[in-house]
Amino acid sequence: MSIPEIRDGWTIVVPVKPAALGKTRLTAVTADREALARAIALDTIAAVAATPRVSHVLVVTDDAEVSALVSQWPAVDVIAEGDVRGLDAAIALGADAAGQGAPRAALLGDVPALTPQDLDAALKLAGEVERGLVPDAEGTGSTLVTARPGAVWVSAFGADSAARHRLLGCTDLAVPRGSSLRRDVDTAAQLAEAVALGVGPRTAAVLAAAAA
Repeated sequence: MSIPEIRDGWTIVVPVKPAALGKTRLTAVTADREALARAIALDTIAAVAATPRVSHVLVVTDDAEVSALVSQWPAVDVIAEGDVRGLDAAIALGADAAGQGAPRAALLGDVPALTPQDLDAALKLAGEVERGLVPDAEGTGSTLVTARPGAVWVSAFGADSAARHRLLGCTDLAVPRGSSLRRDVDTAAQLAEAVALGVGPRTAAVLAAAAA
């Protein structure tokens, strides 16, 4: 029996590591690595919030500057990471807050070229499966994991997470390899690929300042 497509709005959980601790491999790109890390996160969150199928964004972070900014945006709430440790634990905080009554997803906070159109297309596909997965551009990691209403939340982000998510019952969504949703950024080379796709305005501004 086919599962009917979800038409109600999605809640998206976006974990954001404090900028002082994040994106350490981007130090060679700019002396202000913290500003770049925040810009990447903010551009990601802004794209999520502008996605038609998204009704609520939960940002899980202890970064005070990110919290102060996004808490003023419509349909965006902030959850303090607090004493939890690890990406999946932070995401679980947001998934628990969202509850099981609505479709939920977790998106990494480092997808600066993300467009609302690409995320919306993926969520349309996710509405047809119990749990969905979007691998990263390399095909080994994961950028997005989804769950239908009523499904118990599971995630296993990190190195080689795509295979672990499949073992947890996630189905690969037919998202093109060149989709902006698949280009997360941890290295200078990955950032260059994101720039080629077209990064958001905050990331572009930090990079322009670094090049001046």
